[in-house]
Amino acid sequence: MAGAWARRLRWLLTAAVALTLAGLAWLVASTGQAWLAAAWLVVSGLGLYVYTARPAYTWRYLFPGLLGMAIFIVFPIAYTVRVGFTNYSSRNLLTFERATAYLLDETIPGQGSRYAFTLHRDGPEFRLVFTPQPEEEGAAPASPPPVFVTGPLALLASRPPDVVAAVPLASASFQPGEPLPLKELIQRREVLAHLKVRLPDGTQVSMAGLREFAPQRPLYVREADGSLVNQQTGERLRPDHHLGFYLTPAGEPVRPGFKVDVGFANYVRMIADPDFRGPFLAIFTWTVVFSLLTVLFTLVVGCTLAVVLNWEALRFRGGYRTLLFLPYAVPAFISILVFRGLFNQNFGEINLVLDQLLGIRPAWFADPLLAKVMILIVNTWLGYPYVMVLCTGLIKAIPSDLYEASAVEGASPFTNFFKITAPLIIKPLTPLLVASFAFNFNNFVLISLLTNGRPDFLNTKVPAGTNDILVSYTYRIAFQDSGQNFGLAAAISTVIFFLVAILSVVNLRLTRSAAEDRR
Repeated sequence: MAGAWARRLRWLLTAAVALTLAGLAWLVASTGQAWLAAAWLVVSGLGLYVYTARPAYTWRYLFPGLLGMAIFIVFPIAYTVRVGFTNYSSRNLLTFERATAYLLDETIPGQGSRYAFTLHRDGPEFRLVFTPQPEEEGAAPASPPPVFVTGPLALLASRPPDVVAAVPLASASFQPGEPLPLKELIQRREVLAHLKVRLPDGTQVSMAGLREFAPQRPLYVREADGSLVNQQTGERLRPDHHLGFYLTPAGEPVRPGFKVDVGFANYVRMIADPDFRGPFLAIFTWTVVFSLLTVLFTLVVGCTLAVVLNWEALRFRGGYRTLLFLPYAVPAFISILVFRGLFNQNFGEINLVLDQLLGIRPAWFADPLLAKVMILIVNTWLGYPYVMVLCTGLIKAIPSDLYEASAVEGASPFTNFFKITAPLIIKPLTPLLVASFAFNFNNFVLISLLTNGRPDFLNTKVPAGTNDILVSYTYRIAFQDSGQNFGLAAAISTVIFFLVAILSVVNLRLTRSAAEDRR
């Protein structure tokens, strides 16, 4: 009996949870987010099934991880790829429907009297009092003008009704006191701007200034064919679903634009547009060279130090190893900012030393080649401790018998390194070097904090620096360009994603090969 009641209670709770989830989906759908509501229904329904159905018991532990992966990894990647096929930018932010509604909401002054207004409290609510203004500024009215007052309004954060009625003050029971000061009126300006008032003669007025309501009429009227007609100039605007703008008869775009699909246009632009192709190819080449040279320099410095510190006759090896590891222990952004000060052309310690020794003050941040050299120096400093630690561990794993046999044969240290040490550590080290290459391929922090990609290329359509790498170049296109071309930035991000994915596959294969060799 108790088991039956427990099952009934379980089904009641399950039904209550299901109804709650469905209610939340309905609330989301009521805001116009149909796709989000559908996704919520699918995810919540799947979760409800996993945690209530016996056949799905084993998935209860995997479901949170898979859901997190879908939300934080798969969805951002898919969304970025999707944006790369659109013209999404600061000029084309809205959907076609919202851009059309924005243009239809634009108004121009209509014919009729203008009304000064004051805002008054009526208990917990508010009222507006309208007084007609003379046609000519400074002229006195011939007779006392009729004063109108609205009904009670709750001017809170929510938007007021679309249209409210006003009646003559003489026929209303409301007696206005002192109007609210300008400060309180300004606080409610955003709400008042959405308010439309219908006067007794049928005239509709809306806010035309901080102290004034006036008749307004739409600037554009929508025709049956979907075009918009400008009531001031008579021009007919037609939507262009290739450019993402309404166009005038002369072909000029009218803001705001709207998002449209452009296919592979952003990808073709990387190759076909000469003004874009030049900087893009230069930045892509520098990104590869920067990553390769960083791996090479950190390998040479780190491996050399690991071999030297492995020399048993060296005194204070532990102290040296600790000091040499410190650059890796200090947060990278701190080291980068310190180096930015050290390389300062006028006050940096590096140029002060070079000036004393050689009489030169290199322009590290102004010369593109010197800036590249500076970036590689700083990145080598930041990266060599990691390689040094890896090589130290791998060298410790080499049997000492090999070096003893080599010593009997009278081999030199260089022979030991190239014949014993290097061949035995290179295979297990290769996957880690590939991972280091992939990391530096996207080393945004270094470029952003040290040079921000500058000095810039001249005469480019989008901001591009001679020392930008792909990821910093993409960031500047998306967030620092006046056009904020999100679609183009998403296309470049997609290219970066596939390049890094290829490197990851290579890394996995190398790791698997190294593991098989050890067996």
